[in-house]
Amino acid sequence: MGNLDWFVLSGTLLFIVIYGVWKTKGSKNVSDYVLGGNQARWWTIGLSVMATQASAITFLSTPGQAFHDGMGFVQFYFGLPLAMIVICVVFVPLYHKLKVYTAYEFLERRFDLKTRSLAAILFLIQRGLAAGITIYAPSIILSAVLGWDLLTLNIIIGILVIIYTVSGGTKAVSVTQKQQMIIIMTGMFIAFFFILGALPPELTFSNALKIAGASEKLNILDFDLNTSSRYTFWSGITGGFFLALAYFGTDQSQVQRYLSGKSVRESQLGLIFNGIFKIPMQFFILLVGVMVFVFYQYNPSPINFNPAARIAVENSEFAEDYQELEDRHKEIETEKLMAQDKFYAALKLKEYAATVEAKQQILEVNQKERVNRERAKLLIEQADNLVQTNDKDYVFIHFILNNLPKGLIGLLLAVILSAAMSSTASELNALGTITAIDLYKRNRKQEFTQKHYVKVSKGFTLMWGIIAICIAGVADLFDNLIQLVNIIGSVFYGNILGIFLLAFFFKFVKGNAVFVAAIITQIVVIVGLRGDWMSYLWLNAFGCTLVILLAMALEGFDRILRNPPLET
Repeated sequence: MGNLDWFVLSGTLLFIVIYGVWKTKGSKNVSDYVLGGNQARWWTIGLSVMATQASAITFLSTPGQAFHDGMGFVQFYFGLPLAMIVICVVFVPLYHKLKVYTAYEFLERRFDLKTRSLAAILFLIQRGLAAGITIYAPSIILSAVLGWDLLTLNIIIGILVIIYTVSGGTKAVSVTQKQQMIIIMTGMFIAFFFILGALPPELTFSNALKIAGASEKLNILDFDLNTSSRYTFWSGITGGFFLALAYFGTDQSQVQRYLSGKSVRESQLGLIFNGIFKIPMQFFILLVGVMVFVFYQYNPSPINFNPAARIAVENSEFAEDYQELEDRHKEIETEKLMAQDKFYAALKLKEYAATVEAKQQILEVNQKERVNRERAKLLIEQADNLVQTNDKDYVFIHFILNNLPKGLIGLLLAVILSAAMSSTASELNALGTITAIDLYKRNRKQEFTQKHYVKVSKGFTLMWGIIAICIAGVADLFDNLIQLVNIIGSVFYGNILGIFLLAFFFKFVKGNAVFVAAIITQIVVIVGLRGDWMSYLWLNAFGCTLVILLAMALEGFDRILRNPPLET
């Protein structure tokens, strides 16, 4: 990184922190701090909702996901627009009518205090873990750039977010997220057009798509009914729908975004905005990853994109074996370039048979490359089993650092860090609010002043910021970061959503039945994840359905015990 990159990166981050503190200082009561005084307009809500979900993990991992597996991941979001409609019709009017600070206040009014507390605790567990991961993700990036240790970076990033989140609360989160989304989308568009410009001069965007399609990177729809398939149309419409319904309808980090709306209509318009633009945004980010894939069809790529993995194996007894695989990788890249040229020539001449033959050759070369990369991963694991061999999260950052001009590197790093700060700020804001309102305030017999609760909310937000930094310090990659966050959500969201659906639609079910059913469901879902019963996306529908059925059964059984049938 040059001086210009440092200037762009540090200037952007300092602007966000200073602007957030300056614009939102002086919250006098809980409503101002937690709900931003209910002054947010629909565009602020919509951008804030999108920025909360679009963490650094989105911009770090999604292009790598597309590079390796293609565009199929976009199916994960197919259920989101349907979920937005349900939330706008059912959740938003009810929350505004009850004038709640948190989603879980409603559960006490409908059931009892212990059910409210259980749902709040489940939220704190899963969102606290996620907050740590959203700090950890950009730390990986800067670790690769600067060579600093991860712990130092986790602390720096966490402190930057804590400063303005603790200072200004919900309003600080919302006003900074507008600027962050502008920075994020500007940077991604610049990266996209730079990639297109870096392709061979004769290669048009249309032909680049055809080359990506020949490698099966544009297979968007998968109608396979196999529940073990991770990303299919059906898992997106069902599992994705339940995950989005739970996330946007019951997760305080999102609920707090639209509870701050000026009216029900403003909140609904903000959510509809998100429902309309979220899938195109994710499609575009995946397309960036596909274009990175096309770029590396014509340019050398490492056998493993994680620089730490290469260093570990080159300093081990497996260095010679790894060098052989790297030599083989270079040979395969030559074969790949020849296959791409053959395919492109057949395209220009519009020779169908030659095009089909060339495509088959590309697929065969890609398979050779995959096998060689897997062998490299095995050697890396043998050299150091603590080093991450799965390199999906390193693909995009490798491209940024090695191919973008000075200034743009700093901008793209600012994009990823802005995304990290926006999502982490929302999470810390929500974690502090839930702890202060649902646990601290509700369980204290003595009533205090508004000023006291503002201080308490700030204190808990700071506490969760420190916890998130600690979690980031011990975090490790799973498959890739974006999947890890979604897996954590799927373990808890289905259960929490089921509790809310019971509250909305099953009036005969009481608090005791729901409380017991929720505990049993959470245990079963965790066992199911460990036992690999199904793809994690299906856990949302499974957990939601299970808690509803268990609660209904327990309520029915309880009524039978309390009112046994008369003997004849």
